[in-house]
Amino acid sequence: MSIFGFLKLKKGKKSQKYNQIKSNNPKSKGKFKAKFKDRGILVFEHTSEVIRAENVLKKISEINGWAIRVMGPPPEIRTGCDLVIEFSLIEKLNILRTLQKIGIKPLQTVPVTNPLLTPVDLFQTKDFGQYLMVRAANMKLTVEKETLKIVNISGGGCPDVPYLAQEMVGKHLTNDAPLPCDIGHTLCGYALQLAYEEIKHQCSL
Repeated sequence: MSIFGFLKLKKGKKSQKYNQIKSNNPKSKGKFKAKFKDRGILVFEHTSEVIRAENVLKKISEINGWAIRVMGPPPEIRTGCDLVIEFSLIEKLNILRTLQKIGIKPLQTVPVTNPLLTPVDLFQTKDFGQYLMVRAANMKLTVEKETLKIVNISGGGCPDVPYLAQEMVGKHLTNDAPLPCDIGHTLCGYALQLAYEEIKHQCSL
């Protein structure tokens, strides 16, 4: 539950900055779609394994260009873990070797061969006019388009959510707000980091 009440929307003219921010980012989505033409998903038993695996694979992907992203599990695959990692099948052996070196073994490696195996997008976006909200898993992050000030953080139920809201609400998205991954200690902090990264993409930052 949010510590801060949701701000009422104000009417007014849209500024140049306001018009630049879109509720969807088709350019970014198209780029991912191209990278994930032949896709697979890594299925894990625990969310902590997903977080650890993603951290390692993302660092390596910055060097060799691997395309990976965290998604929700498809309807046909439910293991109790709310997250899977989507990857390009051409890199399957390299990715599995990398995870083996750090002691992580996915429960399954599944090629995405039909719609029922397609992972679910973690992100939901709502454009409230003056404000833009992105939800990732169970966490919501809302910014004011004009100023890019964080106006609301809600969701979760983890013990560190009040602290995350206290430290981030009222601050500029990129200039002075701390990264959720730096100050959070739970799955909610991780989900908020995903929302933070997605809202930056949507604001073209």
